[in-house]
Amino acid sequence: MFNLVPFGKGREDAFGVLAKSLNEVFNDDFFAPIKSSTVVFRTDIRESEQAYLIEAELPGFKKEEIDIDYANSYLTIKALRKEEDTEENQEHQIVRRERRYGEYVRRFYVQDISEEGIRASLKDGLLTLEVPKRKKLQSKRIEIQDGGSAESQQE
Repeated sequence: MFNLVPFGKGREDAFGVLAKSLNEVFNDDFFAPIKSSTVVFRTDIRESEQAYLIEAELPGFKKEEIDIDYANSYLTIKALRKEEDTEENQEHQIVRRERRYGEYVRRFYVQDISEEGIRASLKDGLLTLEVPKRKKLQSKRIEIQDGGSAESQQE
């Protein structure tokens, strides 16, 4: 935190000692539970004229553990991991128990897509989403007619 202070090199003054101790306290794993449990996963996004193709790396997840939602122009991919490993000895006493819990979330802002046409597949830890774009409406050119108002032209 305070390691970038340019002065005080080579000497241990009171400020340097304080800065070093504060740095050690805030980098300690004691504060780990305060940190967010939400983990971001890697994604690749490609765009064509017809659709967006999103590939998300979610190794070890089953399709039942993944939620995909589209609301208010946000596409959200969420995967929830609840994993517990337990080893017991012959007397059924717990020798080791490990738990991993975590929520993996990515949210993308996308507009003008066809919600009904979104398709998702999961294979070998790679989630693939095809998000079709909404067809653009063709504009219609309005001709301006000579003279008078529009009402007099209709008569």
